[in-house]
Amino acid sequence: MHNFRELNIWKDAMGITKSVYKLTKTFPSSEQYGLTSQINRAAVSIPSNIAEGAGRGGNKEFIQFLFVSLGSSFELETQLLLANEFGYLKKEELETIQNNLTKLEKMINSLITTLKK
Repeated sequence: MHNFRELNIWKDAMGITKSVYKLTKTFPSSEQYGLTSQINRAAVSIPSNIAEGAGRGGNKEFIQFLFVSLGSSFELETQLLLANEFGYLKKEELETIQNNLTKLEKMINSLITTLKK
């Protein structure tokens, strides 16, 4: 069992989630139950799955949850690309989050590789 609060991937994922929530507050109210909700749920899923996996009994289960977290990261990026296309998100805002997501995805992949050994 791992202490998720000590994992840098969890801390970074929490930071991304906070940033995403701040950004989606500026989206049109017509998107409240659409894209805004989807984006926020995908963002929350990333640190949540890291935490849940860390609390499981072994590395095999942890790895499964890390893969789910990775999937949520890619889902989030896709939704943010759509938000940018719709004009809800500035290119600079998108690039900042994309850079943070890419860094996080590399860190998660690295941890998966380490746990598989």
